[in-house]
Amino acid sequence: MAVVVWVFAGGGHSEVQALIPFLRKHFPRCRFERKTPVRQKPGSKPNKAVSYGKTGQSLIDQISEELPIALKYEPNICDLILVFDDLDCRPPESQREKILEAISKIQESVDIEKFVGFASPELESWIIADWSHSIGQHPDFRSRHQRMRWWLSTERNVPFDSPESFSEYDRQKDCCQEKLSEALIDSSVLDEFDSSLPRFSKGLHTPLLLGEIQPNEVQKRCPLFRELYNYLNNFCQNS
Repeated sequence: MAVVVWVFAGGGHSEVQALIPFLRKHFPRCRFERKTPVRQKPGSKPNKAVSYGKTGQSLIDQISEELPIALKYEPNICDLILVFDDLDCRPPESQREKILEAISKIQESVDIEKFVGFASPELESWIIADWSHSIGQHPDFRSRHQRMRWWLSTERNVPFDSPESFSEYDRQKDCCQEKLSEALIDSSVLDEFDSSLPRFSKGLHTPLLLGEIQPNEVQKRCPLFRELYNYLNNFCQNS
């Protein structure tokens, strides 16, 4: 019988499109069920305010609302509550504590295993960390990936050996001063490139490229990814 993992994920459509298939591919002994962002009911009008873009405190509020509902209607089913969010340059330990504190207030969740994982600052750091298997191999970028990498390194100070450390926290915006995903987009539309070449798209390319990355490569450069990967690998293998 498969081990059931409820996934409460922050971020937008591209993050969901990328994360769940990645988890299912690399941890096949677990059954991952997405709880947030909330799925739209068939035939209903899209409500972006409700479904997507939740991160940080907004995600915590959404978990506090949705987890009790899930536990009420699907009792004794969940083996692990997995919360996943873009860190956006916030300190990981304090964010983890806030999330776990909110969950601890839900009495029905007390006996369920919990883990909080982060992409720092965004999921695109995993792509950066294994550039050769992601951007470097994709037909949309193969002919110019070296130039893109050089530009990101020199013009945006992207640290390819430690992409999780990109940018700094902006207290007023409660996020990074610079967005890694936007830097990646900008690198794909340099003036010197043929304007007919595809630009990097979070919605299209991020899910595709996360399907190609090698976890062993990403672990070398992304400590928070390594923590998440090793935890899930151990949990799914031994539960």
